[in-house]
Amino acid sequence: MIPRTVLEALTARPVGFLSSAWPWRSIGYLLAGGVPGVAGGVAAGGIAASWDRIGPVAAVVCAGLVLTVLVALAGPFERRRLRLVAPDARPARSSLREPAGWRELGWGALSVLTLGWVDLAVLFVAVGIPGVLLSAPWQPSATPWASVGGVLAGLVLLPVAAYPIAAWAGARSAVAIAVLGSRDAELTEVRRSRARLVDAFEAEQRRIERDLHDGAQQRLVALTMKLGLAALDLPPDSRAAREVAEAHTMAREALAELRELIRGVHPQVLTERGLPAAIRDVAGRSPVPVDTDVQVTRLPASVEVAAYFAVCEALANAARHSGAERCRVHGRIQDEVLVLEVADDGRGGADPAAGSGLTGLADRVAAVDGRMLLSSPIGGPTLVRVEIPCGVCEW
Repeated sequence: MIPRTVLEALTARPVGFLSSAWPWRSIGYLLAGGVPGVAGGVAAGGIAASWDRIGPVAAVVCAGLVLTVLVALAGPFERRRLRLVAPDARPARSSLREPAGWRELGWGALSVLTLGWVDLAVLFVAVGIPGVLLSAPWQPSATPWASVGGVLAGLVLLPVAAYPIAAWAGARSAVAIAVLGSRDAELTEVRRSRARLVDAFEAEQRRIERDLHDGAQQRLVALTMKLGLAALDLPPDSRAAREVAEAHTMAREALAELRELIRGVHPQVLTERGLPAAIRDVAGRSPVPVDTDVQVTRLPASVEVAAYFAVCEALANAARHSGAERCRVHGRIQDEVLVLEVADDGRGGADPAAGSGLTGLADRVAAVDGRMLLSSPIGGPTLVRVEIPCGVCEW
């Protein structure tokens, strides 16, 4: 596995880590981290040296302006240098109207006043100790044995120094990403990931539906026809005729069950004719009479699938639990939002926590950034309202 951050690179074998570019990236990251602090120190020294000439008020104003500029630039500078040790990290820029904007200013002030100097101190100590040992032969009071021992110890500690440098760079970058990262950006990525999972799941469902439709269903149809033809060639009252007739009946039942299974996986009518036709199809198979009034054209596939199964689940709940005598399905597009309402005249009292499938329905709708609203007082009626953003609809 190729490491994506310096912290992941630290878990690799020593030879692989030391021969990679990650130690040098870490050194560059820490050196860059000292730039705001050094700039602030140089500016402070210059202002202090000019204190007598410009006066205390002007010196304080100059110091405040310099500090403000450095703090404001430290956040964008941190984002750029993060690419050295975490190339995939892209914290979004935030304004002061968001909490992340104030966190960025605080992080900038901390970098200028403290963290930049800590970066340089870690780098100086980690590299300075082996550097001093390697310089032993050039020290006036060093004996030959001390010179040889110092060089050997320096050569051993020099590659070891890469580990504390990389560890501090990794920890520093992880904290910077956590502070500068926007919670909205994280939430957006979670939504995108969830949408990708839903799309992959729907694609797999459609593949299974095609395999069943083009494979097993066609074989069952052929088997049913052959059994029907075989029954015509047998004496009507023979035992063989009765066995073939029974097998023919079983094959037709299996075919009907398979077709019902295919509709449950991914109905062909939804793919070919769209949501209104698919809802009319499921309404026609409902044990409770259903009035449908869905006037929408073709929508994105993910929207149609989520809406279809939401209606299926709502009608199934009405048939099983409500005791309704009639249901109604109403659908429209309102401001690029698909609004579906499934109402029944049953006894009401639907509770998502009671295991009626409403929780799964809400989760399916939420996966496409929609929401489900439920009104089901005791005594009825029950109304399930589903709202799903359509994006760009095909009018």
